[in-house]
Amino acid sequence: MTNAKKAKQLSFTMATRIGLLQEIGASIAAMKVNIDSICAYDSEDKAHFMLTTDSPAKAKKAIGKFGTDIDEKDVLSVEMPNKVGELQKVLKKLADAGINIIETYGSTGTGRSSACVLSTSDNTKAIRIINK
Repeated sequence: MTNAKKAKQLSFTMATRIGLLQEIGASIAAMKVNIDSICAYDSEDKAHFMLTTDSPAKAKKAIGKFGTDIDEKDVLSVEMPNKVGELQKVLKKLADAGINIIETYGSTGTGRSSACVLSTSDNTKAIRIINK
């Protein structure tokens, strides 16, 4: 069964360097915070991060130690069966409802479910549509 819920995404950019992702992960773990999802990439010597956690306030404090500005915004966390076409079903529902997807990232494993983070033009309506 597909389930969408509200989440807080923390986004920030830093000068890239070897070991930075590990340092950020260690700082968040030291605060006893679990990272639920993460997207990180390097572009033009800048490291860009987007993540959701089980405690955004604590994660923000842990990341703040690096002296970077942190953007916090509402997103959706969508859990769905790990089957062919499940994401497409969610995306079709949103498109049919006139909801634009601004950004997304996610992953699947070998388990029964997969997870996706979505930022949309109307998160409240998107949750209602997805959870029907």
